[in-house]
Amino acid sequence: MIFLRLKIMLLIAGIGFLAFMGLLAFVAIFISDEAGDFDAPMDLGSSGDFQNISLSEDVLAHQQTVEKYAKAYNIDEYVPVLLAIIAVESGGNAVDVMQSSESLGLPPNSLNTEASIEQGTKYFAELIKSAETKGVDEQTAIQAYNFGGGFIDYVAKNGKAYSFELAESFAKEQAGGKKVTYSNPIAVEKNGGFRYQFGNMFYVDLLQPYLTDSSESSSFDDETFQAVMEEALKYENFPYVFGGDNPNTSFDCSGLTQWVYQKAGINLPRTAQEQYEATESIPLSEAKPGDLVFFHSTYNTANYITHVGILVEDNRMYNAGDPIGYAVLTTDFWQEHLVGAGRITN
Repeated sequence: MIFLRLKIMLLIAGIGFLAFMGLLAFVAIFISDEAGDFDAPMDLGSSGDFQNISLSEDVLAHQQTVEKYAKAYNIDEYVPVLLAIIAVESGGNAVDVMQSSESLGLPPNSLNTEASIEQGTKYFAELIKSAETKGVDEQTAIQAYNFGGGFIDYVAKNGKAYSFELAESFAKEQAGGKKVTYSNPIAVEKNGGFRYQFGNMFYVDLLQPYLTDSSESSSFDDETFQAVMEEALKYENFPYVFGGDNPNTSFDCSGLTQWVYQKAGINLPRTAQEQYEATESIPLSEAKPGDLVFFHSTYNTANYITHVGILVEDNRMYNAGDPIGYAVLTTDFWQEHLVGAGRITN
């Protein structure tokens, strides 16, 4: 089975639904994060508010099949969640694309692609009903996709609200305290780089990069923001090189933003300072996915603005750090250097 990484944080506050009863384990998909505080979950609103961001073409290729079975099992509103699960489980590339064989008691990777999606969707629908019945929130349900339905019962007996601490304690109990090394950036940030040898207690975080709340509208239409992030993700884990703007080798911060927005039909000037001057300044609290985030004094220069990233959700950006990837804006470093956000108006 595949053990996964969720900075995805998927973070969803207090909404009861979703849950899975079988044990599924998954391969970690490493999402770079320059620095981060992964303790607070992201609030994605109700199921009807979900929308996807940052999905690869390989994942999007399965959207029609996902929609087909989501409709068949009356969970149309959860299509974005199902696609995010595919992104985390397989990146859209495995045959058993939702890693759902074991939910039927079969060996891992026993199902073909369509059967995997049908079973994963059916299983998901059953567990949504179970979660609603037991009054647990959606974070619990998402974690249960990895842990199995026992986690729903565990949370139901311990406050009915997901927390990482509950996920950690459940995994510890199930693993008898046995730890394994886990070098995913989320784990490194939270506990120095380990997980318990039962499922993946970081699963909620792993989905986070692929979901956002559509009620918080982007400064662009969804198609444009999707195009920006699809291009940006091609360079994840590329090295940071000052002055870099080569999609074959490396980028610096403003080189990356200029390149990916240009690919989406939006022209930006070259430097972070110039991009700051070319956008409408707004507080970070008012920024939407697709806006730029600016920082000062991250290195010595005559320019006031020295770094820029792309806001992908509340307090999370994608940027040319070292390496290129996601960063959480609530850390001391980013808070110390934060200037604010900028909205592209052209």
